[in-house]
Amino acid sequence: MKTIRFISAAAAVFISSSLLTGCTFGASIDNLLAPPKQSREQEQIYNALTEGTGSGIRLKYPRSGKYLSAFIIEDIDSDGTNEAVVFYERNGLGFDEHTLRINVLDQDDGKWRSVCDTAAAGTEIEKVMISKLGTNDQINLIIGSSLINRSEKNVTIYSYDMEDEKIVPTFSESYSFMDITDLDGDGTNDFLVLSGSVNNTKATVEVYKLDEAGKYHQYLCELSGSFTEFDNLSYGKLPDGKTGLYIDAVSGSGSIQTDVISMDESGIKKVFGASEISYSTIRPSGCSSFDIDRDGVLEIPVQVISPGYEDTSEVDQIKLTNWMSITSSGNLARKYSSYYSIGEGYVFVFPEKWHDKVTLKRDPINDEMVFCAYSDNTASRELLRIYYAQDPVSREDRISAGYMLLHTKGDSAYLALIPQSSDNKDNLSLTSGDVAIGFNYME
Repeated sequence: MKTIRFISAAAAVFISSSLLTGCTFGASIDNLLAPPKQSREQEQIYNALTEGTGSGIRLKYPRSGKYLSAFIIEDIDSDGTNEAVVFYERNGLGFDEHTLRINVLDQDDGKWRSVCDTAAAGTEIEKVMISKLGTNDQINLIIGSSLINRSEKNVTIYSYDMEDEKIVPTFSESYSFMDITDLDGDGTNDFLVLSGSVNNTKATVEVYKLDEAGKYHQYLCELSGSFTEFDNLSYGKLPDGKTGLYIDAVSGSGSIQTDVISMDESGIKKVFGASEISYSTIRPSGCSSFDIDRDGVLEIPVQVISPGYEDTSEVDQIKLTNWMSITSSGNLARKYSSYYSIGEGYVFVFPEKWHDKVTLKRDPINDEMVFCAYSDNTASRELLRIYYAQDPVSREDRISAGYMLLHTKGDSAYLALIPQSSDNKDNLSLTSGDVAIGFNYME
């Protein structure tokens, strides 16, 4: 889920320039965003907050997750009424004082009052989650925070003490990624933490269970590489019916590599039978694990050289993408072959009859990708052309020339042409239905 905030034209130019140049600026993005209009209840909470803290504050907004407001209104003590959690920054504090704060407000006869004000680690709120964990009945306020450059993240778990009217930290740890999940399928939520490599140690995944007495039980597993960053994380079914966590981690100079873990009563374990299997998944950034056929089982994309380009320089090679599934023995097996255009955001999955019998070439004049029959080390007749139109005029020109429309997004469109041919001795020709089934737009 995403939130959209309106920004000024000048700020938009500034942000766009930052993204295009790859620069990192010291100023918080909060300085560039106009705060959203507060609801009546939020205004009441804000007024109650400033009564205790003064007016020299600035609200802070979580960067990701379900809760994207500076005001979180939830029942965090299970008493049947809502409390409010507000994130803000206090101005005018000394250099060594915490400027990022967490304030909890409760209601007395419908009137809000501040009951607790606590310093938070870091300078930015990364993500907030609220959940019970394990077999414990307490509601946990889970807050991830970071320094302004986001290079260091810390998560703290709090419980709300109704009698003393304060939030009590019960857990704190640095992290790269965190989530609430029932990875072992026992019907209770657990706390998942991924930590990147430090000093060439291997990255780790940890799951914490909270028991009735309030004790956290840790389950830990090393991953297959010294990953320092994580590109994408997804959940999907495994051959044994369990849920697997597919971890697309940054490996080497911008490439990504997949490791998969699962959990049962014995703890966390890596799904692959050997680390070499994880290494075999190294590929360019942007090729994330994905359920390409929407059956609930994720596939891992692995690139191979398109037939006929084996002796071509790497810069001129065209790559195919094999979508690999995990076998019951912990190995990888090809499920589908495809062409994956990361830049243009689509995948064309080959029908099985095309496997090892089709190659590709670029048509630079028409700016199209051409799929050709391939045999005896030679590319022969054309089977399909795919064109990415970036404006309505180009789209209409192709449609008038007999191209079929596959997908539209705004003014852009994806179109395909099936060349007419009376020669189908190789049984490689496609119907328009085959093309529609094979095309996948990658959102």
